[in-house]
Amino acid sequence: MSVSLKEFLNCTNELLKPEAFNDYCPNGLQVQGSETINTLIAGVTASQALIDRAIEENADAILVHHGYFWKGEDPCIVGIKHRRIEALLKHNISLIAYHLPLDAHPVMGNNAQLAKLLDLTVTDGLEPGNPHSVGNIGRLAAPLSAEQFCQHVNAALGREPLFIKGGDQLIETIGWCTGGAQGYIDQAASLGVDAYLSGEISEPTVHSARELGIHYIAAGHHATERYGVQAVGEFVAEKFGLDYQFIDIDNPA
Repeated sequence: MSVSLKEFLNCTNELLKPEAFNDYCPNGLQVQGSETINTLIAGVTASQALIDRAIEENADAILVHHGYFWKGEDPCIVGIKHRRIEALLKHNISLIAYHLPLDAHPVMGNNAQLAKLLDLTVTDGLEPGNPHSVGNIGRLAAPLSAEQFCQHVNAALGREPLFIKGGDQLIETIGWCTGGAQGYIDQAASLGVDAYLSGEISEPTVHSARELGIHYIAAGHHATERYGVQAVGEFVAEKFGLDYQFIDIDNPA
């Protein structure tokens, strides 16, 4: 089966509500290709490797979390950006990207999907009172030592996390935000949780964890953000009867 590009975008925009976010990049259609979608490829980042795989699969559209045209970047279409966009245009492939909306969706978002994978119960947003909070706080199914929880994360994500000890407490309550959200550690600590998990870590994060008395787990930017785009891709592919696959381009960061 197939769907028009317009109907596809109406569906994803209605689902993810990009107008509710002040984002760092445009959300939705970033590069226009075929007016009809039969084959959809999903991935985390619109790298050349993902585009090449999509071309091999005769894809009409690529759905990603990390697309193009970020605030502050050089706007010139040269070098890597030129090669990527040229390949999309040459093969008439649409690039569709959702950043913060794909982090925050309460069911299909990266944070919700990570909670499901790690068996965490969401109790509130990391920004209480914000209905579009991109991070969450919640509880483990049962209290674990920090070492036990890190083993749990490793088993679930297939990637050994970086752990910074912030005390002797068991982990029962936790805050989390996928990707490059290490800066939320202060917010998580202010909410009184035992631990905070994000994808990336920065040098100051180590000192914050130790001095705030909160365990910190860096589980990998890519590793924590593989799941939202899969959930959305599967949803729209089933809705419209599309040929679909998720392609995971390995990234240890």
